[in-house]
Amino acid sequence: MSKHPITLDNPVATIITLPCAGPSVLACGAWLKNTVCITRENKAYISPLIGDLDSAEARQTLDHTVEHLCQVLKVQPKVVAHDLHPDFYSTQFASAYAAQHHLPLLAVQHHHAHIAAICAEHQITHAVLGLALDGVGLGTDNTPWGGELLRVDGSQFQRLGHLAPLLMPGGDRAAREPWRMAAGVLFQLNRGDEIIPRFSDQPAAATVVTMLQRGLNCPTTSSMGRLFDAAAGLLGVSRIQIHEAQAAIQLQQLAEQYGPVAALANGYRITEENELDFSPLLSELIDCSQKNNDAAYGAALFHATLATGLAEWVKMAATRHKMVQIALGGGCFHNEMLLKTLEDQLYSRQCQALSAWQMPPNDSAISLGQAWVAIQKSLASPID
Repeated sequence: MSKHPITLDNPVATIITLPCAGPSVLACGAWLKNTVCITRENKAYISPLIGDLDSAEARQTLDHTVEHLCQVLKVQPKVVAHDLHPDFYSTQFASAYAAQHHLPLLAVQHHHAHIAAICAEHQITHAVLGLALDGVGLGTDNTPWGGELLRVDGSQFQRLGHLAPLLMPGGDRAAREPWRMAAGVLFQLNRGDEIIPRFSDQPAAATVVTMLQRGLNCPTTSSMGRLFDAAAGLLGVSRIQIHEAQAAIQLQQLAEQYGPVAALANGYRITEENELDFSPLLSELIDCSQKNNDAAYGAALFHATLATGLAEWVKMAATRHKMVQIALGGGCFHNEMLLKTLEDQLYSRQCQALSAWQMPPNDSAISLGQAWVAIQKSLASPID
C-alpha cells in the first residue's frame, strides 16, 4: 500500500467489492498502520497507509484523508465505526466526527475487525471461525488480547478461546524488550531464580524479579506477538527490539535457515477453559538454549509446534460448531512460514483456511473490517 496521502490522482489505495450493498460507512481504523475506509453501495474504498497515529502529522493526515475521501467519492457517511480502545486518536476522531454530523457511532472489537476484513475480501456473509493472531488489541473485558479463537457471524462475535495468558513485566515496555516477556515466562514456570543469571546484562533484571514477585505492573495478555517475543527472549535471539516485530522476524529467519522439524510431542495443552497453552514448548526452549545453544533449532521447533497446536485447537472448535471455513487474520500472519504450515495442517484436518488477499493481514485492514461489521449491523437492525 502507498504511504502517500490521498490526492485527486490517487484517491484510494484499494477498492474491495463487498458481498452486498449497505449504507455508507466511515471506518476510522486502529492506532498502528492506520487506514480509513469509506463504503459506497457495495464498494469499500481504503485509503493509502496513513501510518501509526503517534505523531501530530499522522493525525492531521487522518483528518485530511477523511475529508478528501468523502469529497472525491461524493459520500456523506451514515454510520461511523471505530476501534474499541478509547485512547486511540482514530476513536476520538470518530466520536467527534459522529457528534458533529449527528451520526450513529459503532465500536468494533479489534480482532472481530481482523476476521471481518477477511470475510469482506472473500465475499462471506455466513458464520465462520476466526483465528486472530497479532500483537495487541483491546478486548471486551478491557484486557489486551492477541491470540483469539472467535466465532464471527456478521456484526456479532463470540470469543471461543484464547492463548494462555502471559505476564508482561512493565506493561507495554515488555513489547519492546523481549527479555522481559522471557522473564515473565520463567516466573510463571516457577523458574524465577533463573531470571537474574540469564539476563545479567539487563540492569532492570532485579527490578523485574521484584515486580513479578509482588505482582506490580505485570498485566497479562493472550497475545501471539508477545508469545513470539517470549520465545525470542528465551532463545537469546532478541532481547531488545529496535523496530516492531524484530524478534518475530528474526525467529522466522532462523527457523527457515534450519529447515523443517517435527513438532514437539506434548508441546502444548488445551485446557478445560479452551485456552491453548504452549508452556511445555517454552520450557523446552529454555532447556534447549542451555543444552546446545542452538537458537535456530529452537526457532524451527517453535514454529512447527505452534502450527500443530493451533491446527488441533481450531479443528476441535470446527468440529464442535460444525464449520469448515477458518478465517486467518492479524499481523502474525505476515509470517509466511507460520501461515503456510498452518494452512497445510488445517487442510489435512479437512478445514478450509481463508487468508488476506487484497489487503495485508495487519492493522491496515482494520478499517475494512470495521466497515463490513457496521454494514451488516445496519442491515440487520438500525444502529442507534
